[in-house]
Amino acid sequence: MIDDLEYNTEREQLIIPEYGRHLQKMVNYAKSLSDKEERNKVAKSIINVMGNLQPHLRDVPDFQHKLWDQLFIISDFELDVDSPYPKPSKEELSERPEPLKYPQNHPKYRFYGNNIKTMIDVANTWEEGDMKEALVYTIANHMKKCFLNWNKDTVEDDVIFNHLYELSDGKINLKATDEDLSDSSSLMRNKKRYSKKSHHKKNSNRRKRY
Repeated sequence: MIDDLEYNTEREQLIIPEYGRHLQKMVNYAKSLSDKEERNKVAKSIINVMGNLQPHLRDVPDFQHKLWDQLFIISDFELDVDSPYPKPSKEELSERPEPLKYPQNHPKYRFYGNNIKTMIDVANTWEEGDMKEALVYTIANHMKKCFLNWNKDTVEDDVIFNHLYELSDGKINLKATDEDLSDSSSLMRNKKRYSKKSHHKKNSNRRKRY
């Protein structure tokens, strides 16, 4: 009896382990049949078993198509049966996908981030008026805050105005304005105040030990 024991290390490797070894043996049995009509019957029975073993696939589009593809994969593409779908090939399975094309945004002033450029582009589409003016100054103040987060120092408003002029392709010009942006110390103070609140909130959720 001990001599009849089988170890997984001595068995053939499962191609799709999720279906288990018994289904792998069923597929091997179907491959061994010489009569094609009988193979077709066994293949359909195997598809039904696979559907019961993978119920989460029932809501997936082309559910049956996926099962038939997996049947051919388990058979190492050696099962000769009539499939209602095109039979996949080893070459298609082993073919490497094309690399994804990631957006290559390399802004000149990276400390502002890509969102600032998007906001500036949106502001350029607005009509002149109080709403656009308020948006432009909001963008400028946010740019100043981003600059301070990166530089950890002070910055003159003229620097922000020049960067805004450049990033807007000359469409937003605040160089001659008499209005000042928010003070650097107040911007940094708001940041410190927010960080203290978040730190206090984290600490308040901790249980005290006595």
